[in-house]
Amino acid sequence: MSIDLLPTEVAAALQSTGMPFRVVECDPDYADTFPYCEKYGVPLDDAANTILVASKRPKGKMAACVLLATTRLDVNHRVKQVMGVSRLSFASAEKTREVTGMEIGGVNPFGLDGDLPLLIDAAVMERPEVLLGAGVRTAKIFAHPRLLELLPNASVVEGLAHSTGAARR
Repeated sequence: MSIDLLPTEVAAALQSTGMPFRVVECDPDYADTFPYCEKYGVPLDDAANTILVASKRPKGKMAACVLLATTRLDVNHRVKQVMGVSRLSFASAEKTREVTGMEIGGVNPFGLDGDLPLLIDAAVMERPEVLLGAGVRTAKIFAHPRLLELLPNASVVEGLAHSTGAARR
């Protein structure tokens, strides 16, 4: 599918890495990770979510976190530790939209503000290819995870997320 399906800043960030990727169209009703994987036959182990977190103490620190769909972000321990904050929570859908310019179901690490830390769970890097949001609910991106390391403020973090025991396909 065409890169024209992507928002301009997402396309530019992807192209700036010089690495291959592919863009596929998707039904917006299935843009969330689990419905998408079910409908299109993508193993959950190969799907990665990008989640925005925001500190409560001190107030205002944020980070985007990339983790596999079969894992859960360790916000109460590891993410707090990496960010150096004492209280942390998931950003609301409204805050996520405000900071990323993207809708839930399409949030991805491409085209984010270069000052926003990008924390990538080490397990993501072990996959041969990952499914990511495309910035919109009508497309998805498939790319090698090494592409993520080339983005501004990207850090690979061991133990950022823990397995949920979700069924693999």
